[in-house]
Amino acid sequence: MAIYLVGDIQGCYHELNALLKQVAFNPNIDQLYLAGDLVARGPDSLATLRLVKSLGHSAKIVLGNHDLHLLAVYEGIKKVKKQDTLDPLLNAHDIDELMNWLAQQPLLQQIGNDNAYMSHAGISPQWSLQQAIIQADFVHQRLSSTNRKQWLSVMYGEKPNDWQQAKTDIEKFRYSVNAFTRMRYCYKNKQLEFEHKLAPDAYFEKEENTLELLPWYQLSSTVNNTTWVFGHWATLMGVCSHSNVYALDTGCVWGKHLTMLRWHDKKILVEPAHKLNN
Repeated sequence: MAIYLVGDIQGCYHELNALLKQVAFNPNIDQLYLAGDLVARGPDSLATLRLVKSLGHSAKIVLGNHDLHLLAVYEGIKKVKKQDTLDPLLNAHDIDELMNWLAQQPLLQQIGNDNAYMSHAGISPQWSLQQAIIQADFVHQRLSSTNRKQWLSVMYGEKPNDWQQAKTDIEKFRYSVNAFTRMRYCYKNKQLEFEHKLAPDAYFEKEENTLELLPWYQLSSTVNNTTWVFGHWATLMGVCSHSNVYALDTGCVWGKHLTMLRWHDKKILVEPAHKLNN
């Protein structure tokens, strides 16, 4: 059995298929971990969801911010963003089945039996591993419940950005969703920050190095003892300064490439973006 981990697909179905062929992926014996954002701005979100769903228990998924937004669109809470190419998916005959399946997926996955985890954006530096596991389950239970629409409707917003200020269930839900699916930088006091999206070199080697910000993985004590795999941050292009942290979003949907990590030997495999994505 082999374990493979793939970064943000964003509807780049053909590149995902090509990577699976590269490694002769066998769903009967292999496992595929997906770092979230299965859908949104690539050419075929519908085929991507159908493929991943067809893999059954061999596919281990974490939800990303685009996946959650899709669920909110499906529930009539939000409108499709102008950059998204989701009409074929939203108009598909099996949309209800696909959305019910997607809503059952977690925000955090342990990788095999190892002291290693995957989430879309990372782990809040204000959390221990145990707190992250508890909060991921807290969100999962609500998104997979009959009250899903109600919870999706309260996830939008950037406050509280401090875990210590999250007192109510709604505040804990929103903070947890943001930490697991939207976080890149944090203030040095470990509060979440959402404005800055470029790689650290773009800020800290220039005049903006006065910013009181650091990448989340430089502030988290958890990743000093626990391996973490994440996506979401395409501008990193797979380059991360922490030896226990693997960044897998390499901007396939923006014309770069889709990245796969083979777990047992940490070999990186890539599939360049196909021309139809450009």
